[in-house]
Amino acid sequence: MSIGVPNRSSRVRQLIRGPRPEAVPALVGRACALVGLLDVAAGVFPRFRHSRMHTMAEVLPGALGPFAAALSLSAGVLLLLLAHGLKRSKRRAWRAAVALLPAGAVAQFTYRHSLVGALISIALLVPLLRHRDQFAALPDPRSRWRALANFVLMGAGSLGLGLVIVSAHPRRMVGDPSLADRISHVLYGLFGFEGPVDYQGNTSWTVAFSLGALGLLTAITTVYLAFRPEHPAARLTEEDEVRLRALLAKHGRRDSLGHFALRRDKAVVFSPSGKAAVTYRVVSGVMLASGDPIGDVEAWPGAIERFMDEAKAHSWTPAVMGCSETGGEVWTRETGLDALELGDEAVVDVADFSLAGRAMRNVRQMVKRIERAGYETRVRRVGDIGEGELDRIRLAAEDWRGTDTERGFSMALGRIGDPTDGDCLIATAHKADAEPGPYGDLKAILHFVPWGPDGASLDLMRRDRSADPGMNELLIAASLQAAPRFGIARVSLNFAMFRSALARGEKIGAGPVLRAWRGLLVFLSRWFQIESLYKFNAKFQPRWEPRFVVYRASGDLPRIGFAAMQAEGFVNLALPLPRVLRRRTSAARACAHSVAERTMADRDVRAA
Repeated sequence: MSIGVPNRSSRVRQLIRGPRPEAVPALVGRACALVGLLDVAAGVFPRFRHSRMHTMAEVLPGALGPFAAALSLSAGVLLLLLAHGLKRSKRRAWRAAVALLPAGAVAQFTYRHSLVGALISIALLVPLLRHRDQFAALPDPRSRWRALANFVLMGAGSLGLGLVIVSAHPRRMVGDPSLADRISHVLYGLFGFEGPVDYQGNTSWTVAFSLGALGLLTAITTVYLAFRPEHPAARLTEEDEVRLRALLAKHGRRDSLGHFALRRDKAVVFSPSGKAAVTYRVVSGVMLASGDPIGDVEAWPGAIERFMDEAKAHSWTPAVMGCSETGGEVWTRETGLDALELGDEAVVDVADFSLAGRAMRNVRQMVKRIERAGYETRVRRVGDIGEGELDRIRLAAEDWRGTDTERGFSMALGRIGDPTDGDCLIATAHKADAEPGPYGDLKAILHFVPWGPDGASLDLMRRDRSADPGMNELLIAASLQAAPRFGIARVSLNFAMFRSALARGEKIGAGPVLRAWRGLLVFLSRWFQIESLYKFNAKFQPRWEPRFVVYRASGDLPRIGFAAMQAEGFVNLALPLPRVLRRRTSAARACAHSVAERTMADRDVRAA
């Protein structure tokens, strides 16, 4: 008994002390959603019974009740919209919630005379004000297409909620209006006009005020999102690119994904010394880095710390896709994050590659067959190709892409033939005796980016769909055979997700769980090329280098996976914008937080 008393007293003290400060945003976000639902219910549904307070309310002006119903409804909808921002510790969401909660409480008390509902709203203010320092996250990058999305979603939600409002007063409804009449009444009411449905007493005013509030709320939020001050998504500036290229020149040999950090739709944070950097892109609230940090390994912790500070400042979910084993060890050691093996990268050592032997029989036969069909290959540096031919290659690569959007993020550069990428390699297949197409005799393209001074990483593979099968095998074999001429000793091919599971699952003796997991991966390969990429890479007898995903908590993995699919181009949530909502294109520039960090880094370098 004596042991249990301190335990009970400690639990009591913990209850009085309240939750840990870092857990407050998530709890407040959930509570805010609950209060929002209560406010919406208070504004929509009529009072079910009378009380002394209802009798006292009859002396109030007649319009006060309908106005309070509309106010409660509006406050509830806005609180539901703010709940996610509060969960992510957004400062602007905190300010709006502090203003809306008292308004919702007053509206509930005035219209529904619900003392409990009003007290719950006021009680939520206590943790909001007490822990206001926990709500300091900066705004996310934003684009105007969200205004169109808001209009569509809010419009649909207002229509559905409007039908509930119109139908929530059956006893006061005149006649029995049809569904079409009710929908018409909602549409008229959203624009502030009187519809075909009529009610007894002040209920007509209550419904009209509520529908008008929903319509006004949809219009105001759409206009706000369309014309709010710009907070641009960070982009790789020319200065950032110069600094990254200098780091790659010294340390680029370490990671085959290093050159992909030069994608211009990524942002970058540098270590205080400037000797290391982490590039990233923010997708759906996930701060997504790819590969290992760039630069000196000893300076990686400083760049990683800056990355985590940026994620904390904006309340983004930090994640790393495709880092090496060394990179995963440093990330987990410096941040306390976890790592999970994601797949394997296929690396071919040029000195060991040969088309001879039984293991290469299928590739050898395919290459010989294609060569007998009249195809020839050319492997050249980008800087050695004329501008006219480069234009044809760019147009062909875009035409042969096969998807509406460019795919790739962690192992894709996103451009071909840029003047700054003269050391990239392009392998092309040609068939001179074929009927000339829109791109001449060009039939297939492979593009490689540098991997330090003696390596290359495959960027993209494109081919004419009318060409003979085996174009990719032909060009990879030709590139590996030509590699010594360019001083290249190793070539990184495609990344094979879950390769070890696929390889082990097809072997004799694999257990039922492993076989089931492999069966699921084979099924998913119909859309994501999981198995086909593994088998294609395996043709060239590579060595497999494991790659990892680094994450904060297991619950974040679905969100990180969805963000990675968006970044890689497998999921496209962008909507076409009307001309009035489109921004004029401007020079790429970093966000204010990145500029501040770069200034601090420069100051640290000068001090050193």
